[in-house]
Amino acid sequence: MTTPLISIRNLRKTYRGASQPSVDGLSLQVEEGMFFGLLGPNGAGKTTTVSILCGLCSYEGGEVAVNGFDVRRNMDFIKPLTGVVPQDIALYPELTVDENLRFFGGMYPVSSHELKERIETYLNAFGLTPHRKKRTGRLSGGMKRQVNLIAALLHRPALLFLDEPTVGVDVHSRQAIIENLQSLHRNGMTIVYTSHDMKEAEQLCTHVALMNHGRIVCEGVPGRLAGEASVSSLEELFIKKTL
Repeated sequence: MTTPLISIRNLRKTYRGASQPSVDGLSLQVEEGMFFGLLGPNGAGKTTTVSILCGLCSYEGGEVAVNGFDVRRNMDFIKPLTGVVPQDIALYPELTVDENLRFFGGMYPVSSHELKERIETYLNAFGLTPHRKKRTGRLSGGMKRQVNLIAALLHRPALLFLDEPTVGVDVHSRQAIIENLQSLHRNGMTIVYTSHDMKEAEQLCTHVALMNHGRIVCEGVPGRLAGEASVSSLEELFIKKTL
């Protein structure tokens, strides 16, 4: 039996001053090659869970491992394997698109020649080559989100974390993001994606887990889950399970 790429057992996290835990006994596994949707309403605990997996947030109970490495003790081994796309734009607005990507790509052991080629490849894939010399702060919100995503891909991670990657973007940017995520997944990347957009999740995800109040309320293959609950869509299931 192969080791899951992500393994979480009985995870608990309560923020200081909070009356209720943000994550309350959560357990789940993500296998290599999945496009895994961690779905739920605002405040369900999705971002907290991803932050813990990325080593950005402490927790008081449970076990969390990525590729067999404990996140409390082995983040130095985990970080090179992962790319993280936060919900907030993590770019320098006064730098150009090129300058941002060279800066973030330079944090990893990638040669300057290889980094240049990868930047070219991703800018072309997202249709952003004509905008590469623009200051990032002057780009549309959708373009910023695409550059934010490219910055997380330059070291070719095996595992990509996405926190609400299409929130607030225009139709064209959203389509570019979705098409490129689907291509990355087809080429073997494991993706963990948080959202409360059920239609988008149904389009993207091979597996989903619905969260509410810090707990998993159901999980499985999107279409199969809806059928088992005698509802017509993931969105209808979401409404039923998170009231």
